[in-house]
Amino acid sequence: MKLNPKADLLIPDQTEGPTAFARTTHLGIGAHQDDLEFMAFEGILACYDRSDRWFGGIIMTDGRGSSRKGPYAGWTDDQIAAERVKEQHAAARLGQFSFIAQLGYQSKEVRGADQTDPVDDLVALLAAARPEVVYLHNPADKHDTHVACFARCIEALRRLPPSARPAKVLGCEVWRALDWMVDSEKVAMPVSARPELAQALNEVFATQIVGGKRYDLAVLARRTANATFHDAHAADTESALQWAMDLTPLIRDDSLDVTTFTLGFLERLQQDVAARLRRAY
Repeated sequence: MKLNPKADLLIPDQTEGPTAFARTTHLGIGAHQDDLEFMAFEGILACYDRSDRWFGGIIMTDGRGSSRKGPYAGWTDDQIAAERVKEQHAAARLGQFSFIAQLGYQSKEVRGADQTDPVDDLVALLAAARPEVVYLHNPADKHDTHVACFARCIEALRRLPPSARPAKVLGCEVWRALDWMVDSEKVAMPVSARPELAQALNEVFATQIVGGKRYDLAVLARRTANATFHDAHAADTESALQWAMDLTPLIRDDSLDVTTFTLGFLERLQQDVAARLRRAY
């Protein structure tokens, strides 16, 4: 496999590369180091301590522009980028990933439809792994780099022959929660199991947490809130829950316009709010 020269590949259990890719059943593709642990924990859980399921990860950017203070306040972008690679390695080992590929692009190098190198890398990795389930950023995320990475992923998936595409593609919560979606369209991802693993994975990313953002607390709190607030009339059945948007139609039908598809969720929310107000008045 040929990836761009900045790419970093780690196979935590030192299995041969082709085997590590081929055994991957669940694949997360995130913009930054820590995104997979925050948004695709369902996939990590599904594969943890299993020999028949394996979680693989792809990180598209180097994360050099992240917030920093405290002990990291004086660090250069290069130092932060190098440390974030090490943190992702540690998370991959802790989470028993099949592989973690960090592509090392700067954010500006994944933004815009003319950025074909990231798509080429993604196509190569997707073709080698052929996962059953893929976790992406959702297209309604409010972080521009997350949305750009989502777009490059859809482009890559659509370049695969239909027979090589995953059975399910999910858009996950990070920089915008998905609790606003109409309930019938939410994909529930229960993540109550192994809370100690969830916390340990989040805490790996010290450059982010000590560096000024308490993601370790916020991500777990969102999962708890989702579990409690998803049903007003029933007792909680999970202690932690994440929502996802089903993106599978976008790779089943290449003619679907991504913007129209995404805005459809907002239109259906608007209709739901209007109907409730009409019932109240």
